[in-house]
Amino acid sequence: MNQKIQEKLAVLPPKPGCYLMKDKHNTIIYVGKSKLLKNRVRSYFTGAHDQKTQRLVQEIVDFEYIITSSEIEALILEMNLIKKYDPKYNVMLKDDKSYPYLKITSERHPRLLITRKVKKDKGRYFGPYPNVIAARETKKLLDRIYPLRKCNNPSGKPCLYYHMNQCLACSEKPPSEEYYKDIIHDITSFLQGGFKEIKQNLIQKMQDASEQLNFERAKELRDQIQHIEVVMEQQKMTLNDRVDRDVFGYSYDKGWMCIQVFFIRQGKLIERDVSVFPFFDEPDETFISFIGRFYLHENHPKPKQIFVPIGTETELLQELLELDVHTPYRGKKKELVELAMENAKASLLEKFSIIERDEELTILAVDKLGSALNIEIPHRIEAFDNSNIQGADPVSAMVVFVDGKPSKKDYRKYKIKDVKGPDDYETMREVIRRRYTRVLKDSLPLPDLILVDGGKGQMSAAIDVLENELGLDIPLCGLAKDDKHRTSELLYGEPPSVVPLERQSQEFYLIQRIQDEVHRFAITFHRQLRGKNLFQSELDKIPGVGEKRRKLLLSHFKSVKEIRNASIQDITKLGIPQNVAEIVLQHLNETENKKDAED
Repeated sequence: MNQKIQEKLAVLPPKPGCYLMKDKHNTIIYVGKSKLLKNRVRSYFTGAHDQKTQRLVQEIVDFEYIITSSEIEALILEMNLIKKYDPKYNVMLKDDKSYPYLKITSERHPRLLITRKVKKDKGRYFGPYPNVIAARETKKLLDRIYPLRKCNNPSGKPCLYYHMNQCLACSEKPPSEEYYKDIIHDITSFLQGGFKEIKQNLIQKMQDASEQLNFERAKELRDQIQHIEVVMEQQKMTLNDRVDRDVFGYSYDKGWMCIQVFFIRQGKLIERDVSVFPFFDEPDETFISFIGRFYLHENHPKPKQIFVPIGTETELLQELLELDVHTPYRGKKKELVELAMENAKASLLEKFSIIERDEELTILAVDKLGSALNIEIPHRIEAFDNSNIQGADPVSAMVVFVDGKPSKKDYRKYKIKDVKGPDDYETMREVIRRRYTRVLKDSLPLPDLILVDGGKGQMSAAIDVLENELGLDIPLCGLAKDDKHRTSELLYGEPPSVVPLERQSQEFYLIQRIQDEVHRFAITFHRQLRGKNLFQSELDKIPGVGEKRRKLLLSHFKSVKEIRNASIQDITKLGIPQNVAEIVLQHLNETENKKDAED
């Protein structure tokens, strides 16, 4: 514990509030709240912790705190701070999924759609459906029963669905608005739990069709009835009051928590949501924070009521969410909460082996790599690789791994500008210079470790730019390959020497994954650039093909081979004169013949 932290711990107030933990880059890595800041923040720096919390504490070099007047204010502030800073140890807000709704549009000829956005457009929305498959199956069922618009054809131009009696908007005499109102009423009733009445109505129609010997129609109605039974009646767990509710249960062990949410709509349990994540505060406070963020920051629609386990601070949640929060003590409602708790416990046990395996491959591998290099834990690793063919179209690429996992939003591609010919060392100089000049200029996060694909020469070039030109002191390693182009050695130090890593260790597998990924990224970029340049350069050489005609050919034909195999008529259809089309084909065929002769 450093002196700055010790001094701040001594003056922490015994009041509610939020605290913000920072790392060596002054980046906020964790946000928490507490009823009593003095005790909570001190607890991180005293006593024994599990391995997960130890990693957090090892990264903390400073912290800030904000005093609030109440616990509810601290909870709201915590959610806002997490949303603002997105700290890497507050993993609960990483899930940004939205659930689909069924929508009936407000057009003259209404349509039934699946959408994930609720807008104020006079449409009718039903849902949400946590299971998108259930939403699609329900829509498919309603499409079979009700002939709302399925196409954009004008009146009098029937579509395929018209012939299947599933779209009447394109018929010669489209349905009236009153007809559509009746259909919308039936669909609304159906989706709000009245599908049993619809089913009975269909059964009566099926019987009537059968009595009239209209067996084809009777079969269609029978299939619709079966779909209702499969889609709408497969869930047997119900509550008779038909109130929309969310039921929460949770379980925790070894610093991990699992929260299960049962979605009850129209009294029926339709789906569940499962979240498993590490936590660093008290379990009950983490549970309350999760529920708050679940509705306020992850945009889950609020039901009329939520059920929570015994012991949860319902008053705090009611004030935060402005809805009915209830703890059932008996009967079927209590059984639902207990079932959610039981499912959470089972899911947590199931996930532990996966979680531990994932940590071994990523976070623990990063820890061990740092120990092998005798440096601080390299949470952020940036790796570089160059690609060219005899100096042609030289490029370089950078990939980023954060805590052992690729961060693809941080990947970068570089076209080499100043290097002529196949000079791998100067190429490395240029890309390192460009990357970290931009990092310093824009105050971007610096890596904890840099990996360059290559040996001592590439390492020397990169270190020279970092230290002598930019004044940066960042650990840098070289990745050497064997004769089969596989990762063989990790080089580090001055002069560079081989780091003794076990070839079967997770840290070795980590650098192998990083090297394979940066090579893949670089070679893919080079092929794209080379193919584009090759394609364009051949067209540029053809008389009569300017920029406009070149773009026309590029947008219509996908490759030089396709142009070469096209006929003169295919090219003139694009508006290109016949004499120019003849020149294009002649030039491309002559170029291809020359290549064949050289081979």
